[in-house]
Amino acid sequence: MEKSSRATATLAGMPLKYISLVTLTFQNSALILIMHYSRIMPLVDGHRYFTSTAVFLNEVIKFALSLAMALYETSQNLGPSTPVTTLVSSLSRAVFTGDSWKLAIPAVLYTFQNSLQYIAVSNLDAATFQVTYQLKILTTALFSVTMLKRSLSTKKWISLVLLMAGVGVVQIPGGEVTTSVTKASADARDVAESIEDGQAQMNASLGLLAVVIACSISGLAGVYFEKVLKDSNATASLWVRNVQLSFYSLFPAFFLGVVFKDGADIAKDGFFVGYNAVVWTAIVFQALGGLIVALVVNYADNIAKNFATSISILLSSVASVWFFDFKITVTFLAGTAIVLYATYLYSSPDRRPSSAPIVVDEESRTESEGNESSPFLQKGEDNDNMAEQRRDGPS
Repeated sequence: MEKSSRATATLAGMPLKYISLVTLTFQNSALILIMHYSRIMPLVDGHRYFTSTAVFLNEVIKFALSLAMALYETSQNLGPSTPVTTLVSSLSRAVFTGDSWKLAIPAVLYTFQNSLQYIAVSNLDAATFQVTYQLKILTTALFSVTMLKRSLSTKKWISLVLLMAGVGVVQIPGGEVTTSVTKASADARDVAESIEDGQAQMNASLGLLAVVIACSISGLAGVYFEKVLKDSNATASLWVRNVQLSFYSLFPAFFLGVVFKDGADIAKDGFFVGYNAVVWTAIVFQALGGLIVALVVNYADNIAKNFATSISILLSSVASVWFFDFKITVTFLAGTAIVLYATYLYSSPDRRPSSAPIVVDEESRTESEGNESSPFLQKGEDNDNMAEQRRDGPS
């Protein structure tokens, strides 16, 4: 009954299912394009922004959003007249209790994944990145089989083989595609190789390596996160889980990224050096992406989410041609078609029930309110939904 009511929910007379799908399609397409442009656009006052600061601010926004929603949820449970001190105390006990420390491990992994995504979009065109990033389906499946002892149907194994083949075909050179940018600052040393005329060239090999590692980390972190949820004896609201994850993500993002990686340069040039409206838009889009995925998972389904992802890949390809002079080759078209079909085949239901792994990604730190009838995360299907929403990064 509850699932049916969510499927028929409307906003201003329009089904939330379609609103969330359209929003996710737009967000997926725009995020990758904006992130890519932010790394190749002309320098801002002679500098390019430090990706470590962007990753850290992304975590800060997610933490603030999750904290605000968790406080609101707590106030609804305890009553609107509850003193602020009681609300804060109750939320603190919920966040720092039980096995919450276990979430520090996926939090660190997700932070590394975010950093690798910036390296990837700096060195790959948006369309190629988005297609290649579908390898997260493969890594999630493999880690689910090994860590959660799940079994895959023959159809799903075939779809994974097709997925690898499609990504491989996309990587086949179909002509030299380069993107020129103004000579980079110190932070762009991992972005491109500077050449004599002050231009830079994307390093496709570095970008592909970053995507493969990011997808591997995504699969490991997501499956570990799901295992923690399933093994936990404690109940926690969806937003409390997000507060825990975001809180633990702040430390690696700040100390490993801002302080250790770029500390000396940031101390010299400033934390916000190289920032402009494009950079801020990329950060906000990435931080809010999880909420959008949560809407899709709650008001549509995983197949619909994958359909939205497929459309966003096509839109990104067309936009890349228009904005970045991307050359669509026969190999790219063939590889993309194979990847999209493999994604559809993997997400489509088997004839008989199977225990296929849930494919989720990083971007979705922010979970939906989940069960509207109960604010607490129960073991079973709600745990699966939360894990699925948790890792949906740039699709």
